[in-house]
Amino acid sequence: MVLACVCPWDGQLSMVSWTKVPDKNPIAVFSPEFGVSVPYTYRERIDFLRTTPMDGSIALKNVTHQDIGLYHCSVQTFPQGPWTKDFQVEDLDEPPEDNNNTEPPPPEEVTVDSEVVAEESSNLTISCKHPHNGTIYQVILEKMPHGRPWVIIGICKKVEGGLVGEDYSERGRVNCADSLDLSLHLTDVASGDDGLYRCTFNTDVGVQTTVVQLRTAPPGGFSLSLYMLYVYIGAGAAGLVLFISFLILALRLRKKKRREEYRVKLHPTQRQPNIYENVPLCPRIVKKSKQTKSFPIYANLPAGRSLQTKRQPQDKKRKGAL
Repeated sequence: MVLACVCPWDGQLSMVSWTKVPDKNPIAVFSPEFGVSVPYTYRERIDFLRTTPMDGSIALKNVTHQDIGLYHCSVQTFPQGPWTKDFQVEDLDEPPEDNNNTEPPPPEEVTVDSEVVAEESSNLTISCKHPHNGTIYQVILEKMPHGRPWVIIGICKKVEGGLVGEDYSERGRVNCADSLDLSLHLTDVASGDDGLYRCTFNTDVGVQTTVVQLRTAPPGGFSLSLYMLYVYIGAGAAGLVLFISFLILALRLRKKKRREEYRVKLHPTQRQPNIYENVPLCPRIVKKSKQTKSFPIYANLPAGRSLQTKRQPQDKKRKGAL
């Protein structure tokens, strides 16, 4: 079975990629610099014809009923960009019924690895940094708008002497890093930028892919992820304040309990110690007959040795005078 895919314009062909719905991985990739890459299930069955410089046609050998389906051919050229073509393969043993059914084929089932929500009129960068095994020699970034096949928008590949980046995106700018991390920088995001973005890593151990889904929202619109982030932050702050309040209350109750226990253990005389004593200041002498009696006057003064030492010389003088 031959599927003819010849680009109608002149230019420089950089890569040809074939996919079959609903498989998301390419079934055949051709690069003039790196050659042909075919997965194990199609090995020894697919050949690129290459009759002209812009020819991306393939020939399938030993076809079976499993080869029936929709095929998508994507030819990447320079400087005019990508050119695509679709093929619907049917079984000749059971010809299709004549009807006017013009419905498009069912959409491809794609497993989304991550999701990004961006506000319109903002800037966004989509990066191909999927964990991979083996040595990478080429990374392909594709976009699938709603209800349309995959379209290559950027390529980053190793060549002799360095890296080569190919930008086929009509929106944004494709960057190629030294570690083959391919990224698409979108400025002034619009509603037409939403869709699926697929990164395909061609390595020496096989082809690996990762899919990112981009959703756009109006400026200042409701974002569920941002709302949940605020909810988590608020709940964490409330829990922290409640914990600190409970800890302070517990420490106060504990301190109050210790004070009460300490008061109960003390002797009644030790609870309020009397730091005063009665000290005679000025004794009064009353003469009655021959008997002399003294009636001292007492005052409540703080007890201290300094007062007693100062009082003794005065008492001695007074006694001498008497």
